[in-house]
Amino acid sequence: MTTLTNLPQERRLVTAIPGPKSLEALQRRSDATSGGLGMSIPVIIERASDAILLDIDGNQIIDLGSGIGVTTVGNAASRVVENVIEQVQKFTHTCFTVAPYMGYIEVCEKLNAMTPGTFKKKSLLVNSGAEAVENAVKIARHFTKRPAVVVFEHSYHGRTNLTMALTAKNMPYKEGFGPFAPEIYRVPMPYPFRWMGNPATITEDALEMVIHKIEKEIGAHNVAAILIEPIQGEGGFIVPPKGFLPGLSKFATENGIVFIADEVQTGFTRTGHMFAVEEEGVVPDIVVTAKGIAGGLPLAAVTGRAEIMDSSHVAGLGGTYGGNPIACAAALGAFETMEAENLVARARHIGEILGGSLRALAAKYPVIGEVRGRGAMQAIELVIPGSKEPNSDAMNKVIKYCQSKGVLLLNAGTYGNVIRFLPPVVISDELLKDALGVLEEAFAAL
Repeated sequence: MTTLTNLPQERRLVTAIPGPKSLEALQRRSDATSGGLGMSIPVIIERASDAILLDIDGNQIIDLGSGIGVTTVGNAASRVVENVIEQVQKFTHTCFTVAPYMGYIEVCEKLNAMTPGTFKKKSLLVNSGAEAVENAVKIARHFTKRPAVVVFEHSYHGRTNLTMALTAKNMPYKEGFGPFAPEIYRVPMPYPFRWMGNPATITEDALEMVIHKIEKEIGAHNVAAILIEPIQGEGGFIVPPKGFLPGLSKFATENGIVFIADEVQTGFTRTGHMFAVEEEGVVPDIVVTAKGIAGGLPLAAVTGRAEIMDSSHVAGLGGTYGGNPIACAAALGAFETMEAENLVARARHIGEILGGSLRALAAKYPVIGEVRGRGAMQAIELVIPGSKEPNSDAMNKVIKYCQSKGVLLLNAGTYGNVIRFLPPVVISDELLKDALGVLEEAFAAL
């Protein structure tokens, strides 16, 4: 077996981006794959390690997207790779609900211990964040015997039929794909940058608005679950005002509603906590996880109070590939990396560098309307200077400039004007600062 060494953690351009080999391969992509698939950067990747992507033309690109927040512990992290190789040589599949294996059990034990709350917890493993969200809703409805699910403006929960209904943004996620699942109710999300009311009372006012809508338009006794991202992802990294999540959780508890935290993008050290709800001491009834859980392999989980997770009848939950043994081995390697390398503290350190640099840019360039986020999950919202009017043109120009210089950035936002930063939490200070230097060049070029 060929052993590959890690790539040097440095940006390097040997051709234009895209290079000639990528251009040729991208034509094959166009010919072979569905036109409904998007693409953030026009290159073909050959190898990757930690925070560097190597394309087939030999360019080394700084990855500030982590495969949409997946390679938190670094691409091809050594403990993940070693566990995967060992497991794939043992067996690749039995189906946990046919012939169980220890990896699934061990991942669930870790999740039960890691997630907030000292009560007895149990977990279910599936393949993707959307599948985990669907199962969390299924479980909450079965437990409460209620139909309604409350979600929020600017939310994103997936691309299946139910999770499209839960997701707020129409284009590109929902356009033309309906009709959607019923009994989904959307309530206002306090978006501090665009809040029309008194900023001093945003938490109280938003809670009053949300609770009033639930009580008067749905009936709290009909609500199975309140589902929320602690920091909204695709919606633009919207951070709810302090006190909003605890207030929602309290209302849910008082009314027998299952409070579900969608930590798919925020979980596993990303925000400077193992889970984002820990910032305010919120303890959800159910936590949904995916993305950073397994270092790049498809795995997701639903973890919750034992009485809720046990409420379904036997064989009511499951799936052929859920908790695949190779993905479980990868997850155990990822968990070990998070603990051994203290990635919670590392994410906070990254947040200091990233946040400081972005705020300095905002002070210099009025096209940046707001800097927000936490830890290694931050964003800038671009506006027409002197206003809050979304500036998607500037966003596109900045992202394109950075790509041309070998820095991968992702966009986001309901209004298509947010640049998000999701670097691997193992990224070096030097590499991060190099990428931020290119970002400043991009704003100067505007």
